[in-house]
Amino acid sequence: MKMRLKLSTTLAAALLSIGAVAAHAADKVTIQLKWLPQAQFAGYYVAQAKGYYKDAGLDVTIKPGGPDIAPTQVIAGKQADIVVDWMPSALAAREAGVPLVNVAQVFNQSGLMLTCKKSSGVSSPKDLKGKTLGVWYGGNEYPFLNWMTKLGYKTDSDIKILKQGFNVDPLLQNQAACISTMIYNEYWQVVDAGVKESDLITFFYEKEGVASLEDGLYVLESNLKDPAFVARMAKFLKASFKGWNDAVKNPAEAAKIVVAGDTSGSANEAVQKRQMENVAKLITNAGTTKIGYLEPAAFERTVKVLLSSGSSPVIKKDPGKAAYSHAIWEASTK
Repeated sequence: MKMRLKLSTTLAAALLSIGAVAAHAADKVTIQLKWLPQAQFAGYYVAQAKGYYKDAGLDVTIKPGGPDIAPTQVIAGKQADIVVDWMPSALAAREAGVPLVNVAQVFNQSGLMLTCKKSSGVSSPKDLKGKTLGVWYGGNEYPFLNWMTKLGYKTDSDIKILKQGFNVDPLLQNQAACISTMIYNEYWQVVDAGVKESDLITFFYEKEGVASLEDGLYVLESNLKDPAFVARMAKFLKASFKGWNDAVKNPAEAAKIVVAGDTSGSANEAVQKRQMENVAKLITNAGTTKIGYLEPAAFERTVKVLLSSGSSPVIKKDPGKAAYSHAIWEASTK
């Protein structure tokens, strides 16, 4: 009887220990993406598929985005712990009352560009005057408006803006001389539709000096006061960066993982591989200790762009250093 009691006590203790480990391993993190499942977010899918989050003691939920999903609204509604967003929309939301803070900058280069048909008569930025240009809105228009201001073009008279959906139809149907594209996505949709690259001319916002930072990671400022939240997010960043390094190093593998993670079944492996190869060009510090680090100079450059976006600047005042924090990133390096 005593032996049986001793065994039962030992078993109970073991079960309690396992339960404690399981509880610790179930630290939940929800990340809201900016768009649908694709290689633009490969690092998170790779980290999930390869068990990097699990190994870090995290239970991560990856929430896809879409045309009707605004990451800033999702996090404001406490439906995500961290979101992927472009800095223009994040800073605009911050000024509007949603206290977002950048805690990591995965893409340190911009992939945004204007893609034009040469047949439209566009060979340089000066040729944009008088043309119809497709522009994404919902926070993505800010770099464009700044560029037009820099060129001295008034958006209500010198050019005609076509509010572009997230497709390339305006260019294919000759409704616009140029449209907004990303180097890893829409540009290739134009090519896949049968337009020869030699018939196109592109203008990279990065090269035009009006680029703003794109895919970064943002949290609510109030959460940074919680040590447990900071520790949890540090583990999330470390595992995510590991996933990103793998994705950049092996685009083919990343493509397979992204396709497997797309429950809609619409992702194409060859397309995702090509996308990942181009996404890799925007993460120039992959494989280094600087991956995900937000350079203060890059932040200040983006703020300058947003403050000078014509008569309706994106933000009316410099948000200062409170709009970003290196605390979680630094904790992730330990």
